Amino acid sequence: MALAFFLAIGAPGVHAQLPGSAQEAQRLLLENPELVRQRLLQSGMTPSEIRGRLSALGIPTDALDAFLAGGEIDPDLAFTPAALEGLQALGLAVETADGLELVEVSTGMQPLMGIDSLDMGFPVFGHRDFRRATTQFQPLLSGPVPDDYLVGPGDQLLLLITGEVEAAHDLTVTREGFVVIPNVGRVALANLSMADARALLRRRLAQAYSGIDRGTTTISVSITELRTIQVYVVGAVRQAGAYQLASVATVLNALYAADGPTELGNLRGVRVQRRGGEEVTVDLYPYLITGSVTRDIGLQQGDVVHVPLRESRVGLHGAVGRPAFYETADGENLIDVLRLGGGFGPDANRRRLTIHRVARPADRGPGLGDRQAIDLALAPSDDPTAPNHLGGVVIPPVGLQDGDSIVVDSVGALADGFYVIVGGMVAKPDTFPWTEEMTIRDAVELARGPITGADLRTAEVTRLPDDRSMGELAERLEVPLDSSYLGQRGPDGRYVGPPGVPFPPPGTSPEFQLSPYDQVRILRQPDFEMPQSVKIMGEVSVPGEYALLSKDDRVADLVTRAGRILETGHVEGARLYRSQDDMGRIDLDLPTALTEPTSDENITLQPGDSLFIPVFSPTVRVRGAVNSPVSVLWREGQDFDYYIAAAGGFRSDADKGRASVRYANGLARTRDKFLFWSSFPAPGPGSTISIPAEDPADQFDTRGLIADLVAVLGSITTVIVVLTR
Repeated sequence: MALAFFLAIGAPGVHAQLPGSAQEAQRLLLENPELVRQRLLQSGMTPSEIRGRLSALGIPTDALDAFLAGGEIDPDLAFTPAALEGLQALGLAVETADGLELVEVSTGMQPLMGIDSLDMGFPVFGHRDFRRATTQFQPLLSGPVPDDYLVGPGDQLLLLITGEVEAAHDLTVTREGFVVIPNVGRVALANLSMADARALLRRRLAQAYSGIDRGTTTISVSITELRTIQVYVVGAVRQAGAYQLASVATVLNALYAADGPTELGNLRGVRVQRRGGEEVTVDLYPYLITGSVTRDIGLQQGDVVHVPLRESRVGLHGAVGRPAFYETADGENLIDVLRLGGGFGPDANRRRLTIHRVARPADRGPGLGDRQAIDLALAPSDDPTAPNHLGGVVIPPVGLQDGDSIVVDSVGALADGFYVIVGGMVAKPDTFPWTEEMTIRDAVELARGPITGADLRTAEVTRLPDDRSMGELAERLEVPLDSSYLGQRGPDGRYVGPPGVPFPPPGTSPEFQLSPYDQVRILRQPDFEMPQSVKIMGEVSVPGEYALLSKDDRVADLVTRAGRILETGHVEGARLYRSQDDMGRIDLDLPTALTEPTSDENITLQPGDSLFIPVFSPTVRVRGAVNSPVSVLWREGQDFDYYIAAAGGFRSDADKGRASVRYANGLARTRDKFLFWSSFPAPGPGSTISIPAEDPADQFDTRGLIADLVAVLGSITTVIVVLTR
């Protein structure tokens, strides 16, 4: 089966090296979904038509977008459950080695399928509505019946007499068509309607019970169980045969029981033939389209429901409400089919439509093709009462013939038509359709107007050049603007906006008309920046958030604006954090920055910076591989060894070479080395001394070395003794 798929698509290069087995073909299909894309392209349908078919089948319209779009196809993402269902519905299914159905094919060479073909699973309207029949579509065998129901042999009735006489009788209509009532005798009810049967029973019972005429006795007659009838469903149905149905069954019940018509069945002319020679024709479209059952008729014993072969059928494709094949009745033309298909879709191009037709033999001849394409112009109309009005246009009264395909195109994508692009300092930069006499003002309004910081003195417009002889790609124009583009007025009626460069007054700039494909850019005011802020926290007089006054604001300026550093603050421990680019802590010597404002330590601030002045801590913390981790009071002039001694000295596993001191401002230092000399950094207040432990795997095995040396010396001694002998 999978091998037939490769033969069917006729993919380039496939015939040069055919897979040797179905399993190999299945593997190639999964590894090369490009073959599925080629099959879809060879179907003759546009992507919009394929999506329309998926929508008509209740499948997501984007299920096959991975195959319809350009670029490489990822098999793991392309073969989704929705995509598999879509391929199956379009007639592209193959059974893979793992049992997954991808594409269903027939053996042998496959013909190229055109837009008017019944292949690819394009639905015939109405046929699927009868599929998956269940008992829920069958009439109930009990319950009330209408007054026009004809009583017949096998029906069971309940007769209730109340009043002067209380009695209940279960009555069964015999094969001869009568019931037997105690004290009354036989009453023939066959072929009487329920209304007539009630009237007859009342007259007969009144002869036995005088209270009925006086009104002191009442009777009630109802059906407790319906008889069954046998009808025959034949013709173009999926399950032809004889069916036992309830006596209230209709043509629809019989068709549901037979699993509906086949693809070749005629839904516009289902015939019911009765034993007496009477023949009734039923059109199922009112039921399928509007739910109307007024044309559905009840069946009788021995009726034959015949579904004939289809007659005239046309295809409706493209941007319509329900793309499908539709059967046409006598006198129906183009507008009738469009209405059957739900009219135009929201994306329909309502200027024209095309009818593809296979020419009749009389219309063929030398120089004439077998196929015709009839292009029809649609006249716009706002009068819904106009003849042949549908969806804002007037449909020409064109007759149709069997096999016609009506194609309603979708409007092109925005990139396929005339458009303009608006960018820069506007609220919603985007691409917009171009219209005649469109101005920059119109385009800016579509982009929801300029935003704060826009320069409304001039705009930059680039457009396609008139002369490309020198390799020009675009022509740049400077178009004057004015303050009226702000779109906001103050109490005095003047246009207002944020402070900045002055804009020309309203009405001083002429309207500039745009051409297709123009790109409009609203520029930013020179050096315009929205206010940005920094923070200073900790031991200062007024901590909080402060706005940057200029791009040159520095750390000392921020400290000055915060009042002063409190006596409890530790200036040497100040820390500066920078959120920009996730830089984190910045090395800062705040005392130098404050005393020497022109030094490099007085760092220029950036938006989002945060300066923290900690509380002065007169301790030094010692942790890690020491005998007694402890916090020691800081003593001015004491060195590294003083604090290690206070912590009980180094442990035996201490890695002295990696000892470090982290100061209160976050700066860390390790041991300095020069030739054979080394020195540890002196801790300051609030510092932390960290002594890491050695890795046991890196420790030198002294005992092992001694044992190895002893073994080697013993071997040498043995050799010497042997040689001396």
